[in-house]
Amino acid sequence: MKTFNLPDLGEGLAESEIVKWHINVGDMVKLDQIVLTVETAKATVDVPAPYSGRIVSRHGEEGDVINIGALLIEIDEMGAEQVATDKKQASERKQTADAATVVGNVSQSTHHVNVDDFWIGGEHNPSADHLITALPSARLLAKKLGVDLELVKGSGPDGLIVDSDIYDEAGKQRPGTEVLKGARRTMVSSMAESHQNVAAVTITEEAVLEGWKQGEDISIRLVQAIVHACQEEPAMNAWFDAETMTRCVHSTVNIGIAVDSRHGLYVPVLRHADEYEPQDVRRWLDQTVQGIRERKIGREQLQHATITLSNFGAIAGIYATPVVTPPQVAIVGAGRIIEKVVIRDGQAVAVKAMPLSITFDHRACTGGEAARFTKVLAEHLRKPSV
Repeated sequence: MKTFNLPDLGEGLAESEIVKWHINVGDMVKLDQIVLTVETAKATVDVPAPYSGRIVSRHGEEGDVINIGALLIEIDEMGAEQVATDKKQASERKQTADAATVVGNVSQSTHHVNVDDFWIGGEHNPSADHLITALPSARLLAKKLGVDLELVKGSGPDGLIVDSDIYDEAGKQRPGTEVLKGARRTMVSSMAESHQNVAAVTITEEAVLEGWKQGEDISIRLVQAIVHACQEEPAMNAWFDAETMTRCVHSTVNIGIAVDSRHGLYVPVLRHADEYEPQDVRRWLDQTVQGIRERKIGREQLQHATITLSNFGAIAGIYATPVVTPPQVAIVGAGRIIEKVVIRDGQAVAVKAMPLSITFDHRACTGGEAARFTKVLAEHLRKPSV
Protein backbone atom coordinates (compact mmCIF):
# COMPACT_ATOMS: atom_id res chain seq x y z
CA MET A 1 0.00 0.00 0.00
CA LYS A 2 1.38 3.39 -0.95
CA THR A 3 0.12 6.84 -0.07
CA PHE A 4 0.19 9.95 -2.24
CA ASN A 5 0.21 13.40 -0.64
CA LEU A 6 -0.42 16.73 -2.37
CA PRO A 7 2.97 17.74 -3.83
CA ASP A 8 4.46 21.21 -3.94
CA LEU A 9 3.02 22.63 -7.17
CA GLY A 10 5.52 25.47 -7.32
CA GLU A 11 5.32 29.23 -6.80
CA GLY A 12 5.73 28.71 -3.03
CA LEU A 13 1.97 28.15 -2.67
CA ALA A 14 0.83 26.31 0.45
CA GLU A 15 -2.80 25.61 -0.48
CA SER A 16 -4.84 24.21 -3.34
CA GLU A 17 -8.56 23.74 -3.92
CA ILE A 18 -9.82 20.39 -5.20
CA VAL A 19 -11.70 21.24 -8.40
CA LYS A 20 -12.50 17.75 -9.67
CA TRP A 21 -11.72 14.11 -8.95
CA HIS A 22 -11.15 11.99 -12.04
CA ILE A 23 -11.09 8.64 -10.19
CA ASN A 24 -13.19 6.78 -7.61
CA VAL A 25 -12.34 4.30 -4.87
CA GLY A 26 -11.85 0.88 -6.46
CA ASP A 27 -10.66 2.21 -9.83
CA MET A 28 -7.47 0.90 -11.37
CA VAL A 29 -5.06 3.68 -12.37
CA LYS A 30 -1.86 3.76 -14.35
CA LEU A 31 1.32 5.69 -13.67
CA ASP A 32 0.90 9.38 -14.65
CA GLN A 33 -2.87 9.04 -15.18
CA ILE A 34 -4.62 12.25 -14.11
CA VAL A 35 -6.37 11.57 -10.80
CA LEU A 36 -7.59 15.05 -9.84
CA THR A 37 -7.55 18.70 -10.82
CA VAL A 38 -6.69 21.35 -8.26
CA GLU A 39 -6.65 25.13 -8.37
CA THR A 40 -3.82 26.99 -6.70
CA ALA A 41 -3.77 30.70 -6.14
CA LYS A 42 -2.14 30.94 -9.57
CA ALA A 43 -3.81 28.45 -11.89
CA THR A 44 -5.52 25.08 -12.32
CA VAL A 45 -3.24 22.04 -12.31
CA ASP A 46 -3.85 18.40 -13.26
CA VAL A 47 -2.24 16.03 -10.75
CA PRO A 48 -1.05 12.64 -12.09
CA ALA A 49 -0.86 9.33 -10.21
CA PRO A 50 2.65 8.53 -8.95
CA TYR A 51 2.04 4.77 -9.05
CA SER A 52 -0.09 2.19 -10.84
CA GLY A 53 -2.63 0.16 -8.88
CA ARG A 54 -6.08 0.13 -7.34
CA ILE A 55 -7.44 3.21 -5.54
CA VAL A 56 -8.10 2.15 -1.94
CA SER A 57 -9.07 5.54 -0.51
CA ARG A 58 -9.65 9.09 -1.67
CA HIS A 59 -9.28 12.05 0.70
CA GLY A 60 -11.00 15.42 0.36
CA GLU A 61 -14.08 16.48 -1.55
CA GLU A 62 -14.50 18.82 -4.48
CA GLY A 63 -14.39 22.34 -3.06
CA ASP A 64 -12.01 21.49 -0.20
CA VAL A 65 -8.92 23.65 0.24
CA ILE A 66 -6.00 21.45 1.30
CA ASN A 67 -2.40 22.05 2.28
CA ILE A 68 0.78 20.77 0.67
CA GLY A 69 1.52 17.35 2.16
CA ALA A 70 -2.15 16.51 2.71
CA LEU A 71 -3.06 12.88 2.06
CA LEU A 72 -4.83 12.58 -1.31
CA ILE A 73 -5.11 8.91 -2.19
CA GLU A 74 -3.91 5.46 -1.13
CA ILE A 75 -2.99 3.01 -3.87
CA ASP A 76 -2.68 -0.76 -3.62
CA GLU A 77 0.01 -1.53 -6.18
CA MET A 78 -0.79 -5.25 -6.02
CA GLY A 79 -4.53 -4.72 -6.46
CA ALA A 80 -5.22 -6.84 -3.37
CA GLU A 81 -8.80 -7.89 -2.74
CA GLN A 82 -9.17 -6.49 0.78
CA VAL A 83 -11.83 -3.93 0.06
CA ALA A 84 -13.83 -4.27 3.27
CA THR A 85 -10.81 -3.98 5.57
CA ASP A 86 -9.22 -1.26 3.48
CA LYS A 87 -12.37 0.84 3.45
CA LYS A 88 -12.63 0.75 7.24
CA GLN A 89 -8.97 1.66 7.69
CA ALA A 90 -9.15 4.29 4.95
CA SER A 91 -12.20 5.88 6.56
CA GLU A 92 -10.36 6.22 9.86
CA ARG A 93 -7.26 7.63 8.19
CA LYS A 94 -9.43 9.99 6.15
CA GLN A 95 -10.82 11.60 9.28
CA THR A 96 -7.32 12.09 10.67
CA ALA A 97 -6.07 13.58 7.41
CA ASP A 98 -9.11 15.83 7.00
CA ALA A 99 -8.88 17.16 10.53
CA ALA A 100 -5.26 18.12 10.05
CA THR A 101 -5.29 19.45 6.52
CA VAL A 102 -8.64 20.71 5.27
CA VAL A 103 -8.66 24.49 5.40
CA GLY A 104 -12.00 25.26 3.80
CA ASN A 105 -14.68 22.66 3.19
CA VAL A 106 -17.70 23.91 1.31
CA SER A 107 -19.36 20.52 1.19
CA GLN A 108 -21.72 19.70 4.01
CA SER A 109 -20.91 16.00 4.12
CA THR A 110 -21.38 14.04 7.33
CA HIS A 111 -18.25 13.27 9.35
CA HIS A 112 -18.01 9.71 10.68
CA VAL A 113 -15.55 10.11 13.50
CA ASN A 114 -13.69 7.62 15.63
CA VAL A 115 -12.96 9.81 18.63
CA ASP A 116 -10.08 7.59 19.72
CA ASP A 117 -8.19 8.62 16.58
CA PHE A 118 -7.95 12.25 17.70
CA TRP A 119 -6.52 14.34 20.43
CA ILE A 120 -9.60 16.26 21.51
CA GLY A 121 -8.87 19.59 23.12
CA GLY A 122 -11.07 20.52 26.07
CA GLU A 123 -11.80 24.12 26.96
CA HIS A 124 -13.50 24.99 30.20
CA ASN A 125 -15.59 28.08 30.19
CA PRO A 126 -16.09 29.46 33.71
CA SER A 127 -19.66 30.34 32.78
CA ALA A 128 -20.43 26.80 31.63
CA ASP A 129 -20.48 23.43 33.34
CA HIS A 130 -19.31 21.38 30.38
CA LEU A 131 -16.24 20.89 28.24
CA ILE A 132 -16.27 21.83 24.57
CA THR A 133 -15.09 18.91 22.44
CA ALA A 134 -14.25 19.66 18.82
CA LEU A 135 -12.03 18.38 16.06
CA PRO A 136 -8.84 20.41 15.68
CA SER A 137 -9.91 21.29 12.14
CA ALA A 138 -13.27 22.52 13.47
CA ARG A 139 -11.52 24.75 16.02
CA LEU A 140 -9.33 26.24 13.30
CA LEU A 141 -12.34 26.76 11.05
CA ALA A 142 -14.28 28.42 13.88
CA LYS A 143 -11.46 30.94 14.33
CA LYS A 144 -11.36 31.66 10.59
CA LEU A 145 -15.12 32.23 10.38
CA GLY A 146 -15.53 33.97 13.72
CA VAL A 147 -17.81 31.29 15.17
CA ASP A 148 -18.20 30.99 18.95
CA LEU A 149 -17.87 27.30 19.84
CA GLU A 150 -20.20 27.86 22.80
CA LEU A 151 -23.03 28.40 20.33
CA VAL A 152 -22.37 25.24 18.34
CA LYS A 153 -24.17 21.96 18.92
CA GLY A 154 -21.94 19.09 17.85
CA SER A 155 -23.34 16.42 15.56
CA GLY A 156 -20.49 13.94 16.11
CA PRO A 157 -20.23 11.18 18.73
CA ASP A 158 -21.03 12.45 22.25
CA GLY A 159 -21.63 15.95 20.91
CA LEU A 160 -18.26 16.26 19.16
CA ILE A 161 -18.14 19.40 17.01
CA VAL A 162 -17.11 18.67 13.42
CA ASP A 163 -16.45 20.96 10.45
CA SER A 164 -20.00 20.82 9.09
CA ASP A 165 -21.32 22.09 12.44
CA ILE A 166 -19.11 25.17 12.14
CA TYR A 167 -20.37 25.88 8.62
CA ASP A 168 -23.96 25.48 9.79
CA GLU A 169 -23.43 27.99 12.59
CA ALA A 170 -21.54 30.39 10.30
CA GLY A 171 -24.48 30.28 7.91
CA LYS A 172 -26.81 31.31 10.73
CA GLN A 173 -24.55 34.20 11.72
CA ARG A 174 -23.64 35.45 8.29
CA PRO A 175 -25.70 34.26 5.32
CA GLY A 176 -23.44 33.33 2.46
CA THR A 177 -20.28 32.99 4.55
CA GLU A 178 -17.56 31.21 2.63
CA VAL A 179 -13.84 30.55 2.87
CA LEU A 180 -12.16 32.34 -0.04
CA LYS A 181 -10.31 30.08 -2.43
CA GLY A 182 -8.36 30.10 -5.67
CA ALA A 183 -8.27 33.41 -7.50
CA ARG A 184 -10.15 35.20 -4.73
CA ARG A 185 -7.53 34.19 -2.15
CA THR A 186 -4.83 35.43 -4.53
CA MET A 187 -6.60 38.77 -4.86
CA VAL A 188 -6.59 39.24 -1.08
CA SER A 189 -2.82 38.88 -0.78
CA SER A 190 -1.88 40.74 -3.97
CA MET A 191 -4.15 43.72 -3.22
CA ALA A 192 -2.87 43.89 0.38
CA GLU A 193 0.73 43.81 -0.83
CA SER A 194 0.08 46.57 -3.32
CA HIS A 195 -1.71 48.75 -0.77
CA GLN A 196 1.13 48.42 1.72
CA ASN A 197 4.11 48.69 -0.60
CA VAL A 198 3.29 50.72 -3.72
CA ALA A 199 3.44 54.52 -3.85
CA ALA A 200 0.44 54.66 -6.18
CA VAL A 201 -0.48 57.76 -8.20
CA THR A 202 -3.23 57.86 -10.83
CA ILE A 203 -3.33 60.09 -13.93
CA THR A 204 -6.57 60.46 -15.89
CA GLU A 205 -7.07 61.45 -19.52
CA GLU A 206 -9.61 61.13 -22.33
CA ALA A 207 -9.17 59.80 -25.84
CA VAL A 208 -11.64 61.24 -28.35
CA LEU A 209 -12.70 58.51 -30.77
CA GLU A 210 -14.02 60.52 -33.72
CA GLY A 211 -12.32 58.40 -36.36
CA TRP A 212 -13.39 54.98 -35.10
CA LYS A 213 -15.54 52.77 -37.28
CA GLN A 214 -18.79 51.27 -36.05
CA GLY A 215 -18.05 48.03 -34.18
CA GLU A 216 -14.37 48.77 -33.59
CA ASP A 217 -12.71 46.08 -31.42
CA ILE A 218 -11.92 48.04 -28.26
CA SER A 219 -9.66 45.40 -26.73
CA ILE A 220 -7.45 45.22 -29.83
CA ARG A 221 -7.13 49.01 -29.98
CA LEU A 222 -6.18 49.15 -26.30
CA VAL A 223 -3.52 46.45 -26.70
CA GLN A 224 -2.05 48.23 -29.73
CA ALA A 225 -2.04 51.57 -27.91
CA ILE A 226 -0.34 50.14 -24.81
CA VAL A 227 2.35 48.48 -26.94
CA HIS A 228 3.02 51.76 -28.73
CA ALA A 229 3.09 53.77 -25.49
CA CYS A 230 5.52 51.29 -23.90
CA GLN A 231 7.84 51.61 -26.88
CA GLU A 232 7.73 55.41 -26.68
CA GLU A 233 8.03 55.57 -22.86
CA PRO A 234 9.68 52.31 -21.69
CA ALA A 235 9.88 53.39 -18.04
CA MET A 236 6.26 52.26 -17.54
CA ASN A 237 6.99 48.80 -18.98
CA ALA A 238 9.19 47.76 -16.09
CA TRP A 239 9.64 45.80 -12.86
CA PHE A 240 10.86 47.32 -9.63
CA ASP A 241 12.46 45.61 -6.62
CA ALA A 242 12.51 47.86 -3.56
CA GLU A 243 14.71 45.52 -1.51
CA THR A 244 17.57 45.65 -3.99
CA MET A 245 16.63 49.10 -5.31
CA THR A 246 16.77 47.81 -8.87
CA ARG A 247 14.57 48.51 -11.87
CA CYS A 248 14.31 46.29 -14.94
CA VAL A 249 13.01 48.13 -18.01
CA HIS A 250 11.70 45.64 -20.56
CA SER A 251 12.07 45.81 -24.32
CA THR A 252 9.35 43.15 -24.78
CA VAL A 253 5.76 44.07 -23.90
CA ASN A 254 3.90 41.36 -21.95
CA ILE A 255 0.41 42.67 -21.20
CA GLY A 256 -1.53 41.20 -18.30
CA ILE A 257 -5.23 41.52 -19.15
CA ALA A 258 -7.66 41.48 -16.22
CA VAL A 259 -10.52 39.04 -16.76
CA ASP A 260 -13.51 38.93 -14.44
CA SER A 261 -15.06 35.50 -13.81
CA ARG A 262 -17.41 33.89 -11.32
CA HIS A 263 -14.35 32.19 -9.81
CA GLY A 264 -12.61 35.52 -9.21
CA LEU A 265 -10.14 37.81 -10.95
CA TYR A 266 -7.62 36.30 -13.38
CA VAL A 267 -4.88 38.19 -15.21
CA PRO A 268 -3.61 36.07 -18.12
CA VAL A 269 -0.60 37.44 -19.93
CA LEU A 270 -0.40 38.23 -23.65
CA ARG A 271 3.33 37.65 -24.08
CA HIS A 272 5.23 39.50 -26.80
CA ALA A 273 2.14 41.58 -27.49
CA ASP A 274 4.33 43.76 -29.70
CA GLU A 275 4.60 40.85 -32.17
CA TYR A 276 0.85 40.15 -32.51
CA GLU A 277 -1.31 41.05 -35.49
CA PRO A 278 -4.81 42.40 -34.61
CA GLN A 279 -6.63 39.18 -35.54
CA ASP A 280 -4.17 37.18 -33.43
CA VAL A 281 -4.93 39.35 -30.40
CA ARG A 282 -8.65 38.67 -30.76
CA ARG A 283 -8.05 34.93 -31.18
CA TRP A 284 -5.87 34.86 -28.06
CA LEU A 285 -8.45 36.78 -26.05
CA ASP A 286 -11.32 34.48 -27.05
CA GLN A 287 -9.37 31.29 -26.33
CA THR A 288 -8.05 32.57 -23.01
CA VAL A 289 -11.41 33.75 -21.70
CA GLN A 290 -12.90 30.38 -22.62
CA GLY A 291 -10.10 28.63 -20.74
CA ILE A 292 -10.78 30.73 -17.64
CA ARG A 293 -14.50 29.96 -17.75
CA GLU A 294 -13.69 26.26 -17.92
CA ARG A 295 -10.97 26.61 -15.24
CA LYS A 296 -8.38 25.20 -17.63
CA ILE A 297 -5.85 28.02 -17.59
CA GLY A 298 -2.27 26.99 -16.89
CA ARG A 299 0.15 28.57 -14.43
CA GLU A 300 2.48 29.69 -17.20
CA GLN A 301 -0.34 31.74 -18.77
CA LEU A 302 -0.48 33.97 -15.69
CA GLN A 303 3.21 34.82 -15.37
CA HIS A 304 5.69 37.49 -16.44
CA ALA A 305 3.41 40.46 -17.16
CA THR A 306 5.32 43.71 -17.58
CA ILE A 307 2.24 45.98 -17.55
CA THR A 308 -1.48 45.38 -17.00
CA LEU A 309 -4.72 46.41 -18.72
CA SER A 310 -8.09 46.57 -16.97
CA ASN A 311 -10.96 47.30 -19.35
CA PHE A 312 -13.45 47.77 -16.52
CA GLY A 313 -15.58 50.06 -18.68
CA ALA A 314 -16.86 46.98 -20.50
CA ILE A 315 -19.02 46.49 -17.38
CA ALA A 316 -19.37 49.95 -15.84
CA GLY A 317 -17.37 52.87 -14.59
CA ILE A 318 -15.82 56.00 -16.10
CA TYR A 319 -12.69 56.68 -14.05
CA ALA A 320 -10.96 54.52 -11.44
CA THR A 321 -7.77 54.07 -9.44
CA PRO A 322 -6.49 50.71 -10.78
CA VAL A 323 -4.14 48.77 -8.50
CA VAL A 324 -0.54 48.15 -9.56
CA THR A 325 0.65 44.58 -8.99
CA PRO A 326 4.33 44.39 -7.99
CA PRO A 327 6.87 43.98 -9.44
CA GLN A 328 5.08 45.82 -12.26
CA VAL A 329 5.06 49.60 -12.05
CA ALA A 330 1.97 50.53 -14.08
CA ILE A 331 -1.59 49.55 -14.98
CA VAL A 332 -3.91 51.05 -17.60
CA GLY A 333 -7.61 51.30 -16.83
CA ALA A 334 -10.13 51.95 -19.62
CA GLY A 335 -13.54 53.29 -18.62
CA ARG A 336 -16.92 53.20 -20.29
CA ILE A 337 -17.01 55.09 -23.60
CA ILE A 338 -19.11 58.21 -23.13
CA GLU A 339 -20.74 60.79 -25.35
CA LYS A 340 -19.86 64.40 -24.67
CA VAL A 341 -20.09 67.80 -26.27
CA VAL A 342 -16.96 69.72 -27.30
CA ILE A 343 -16.56 73.12 -28.93
CA ARG A 344 -15.05 73.10 -32.42
CA ASP A 345 -14.71 76.40 -34.31
CA GLY A 346 -17.28 77.93 -32.05
CA GLN A 347 -19.76 75.10 -32.63
CA ALA A 348 -20.98 72.44 -30.19
CA VAL A 349 -20.07 69.00 -31.52
CA ALA A 350 -21.03 65.62 -30.05
CA VAL A 351 -18.13 63.15 -29.80
CA LYS A 352 -17.38 59.82 -28.18
CA ALA A 353 -14.54 59.62 -25.70
CA MET A 354 -12.78 56.86 -23.78
CA PRO A 355 -11.82 57.78 -20.18
CA LEU A 356 -8.36 56.52 -19.21
CA SER A 357 -6.95 55.97 -15.72
CA ILE A 358 -3.26 55.11 -15.47
CA THR A 359 -1.88 54.20 -12.04
CA PHE A 360 1.90 54.06 -11.60
CA ASP A 361 4.33 53.34 -8.79
CA HIS A 362 5.93 56.68 -8.04
CA ARG A 363 8.90 54.94 -6.44
CA ALA A 364 9.98 53.66 -9.85
CA CYS A 365 8.48 56.18 -12.32
CA THR A 366 8.56 59.95 -12.43
CA GLY A 367 5.44 61.99 -12.98
CA GLY A 368 6.88 63.12 -16.31
CA GLU A 369 7.35 59.55 -17.52
CA ALA A 370 3.80 58.66 -16.53
CA ALA A 371 2.40 61.79 -18.18
CA ARG A 372 4.27 61.16 -21.43
CA PHE A 373 3.09 57.56 -21.47
CA THR A 374 -0.50 58.71 -20.95
CA LYS A 375 -0.23 61.31 -23.70
CA VAL A 376 1.11 58.81 -26.25
CA LEU A 377 -1.51 56.24 -25.22
CA ALA A 378 -4.39 58.68 -25.74
CA GLU A 379 -2.99 59.92 -29.06
CA HIS A 380 -2.75 56.38 -30.42
CA LEU A 381 -6.35 55.66 -29.43
CA ARG A 382 -7.48 58.83 -31.20
CA LYS A 383 -6.17 57.56 -34.53
CA PRO A 384 -8.85 56.68 -37.09
CA SER A 385 -9.58 53.03 -37.77
CA VAL A 386 -7.45 51.48 -40.50
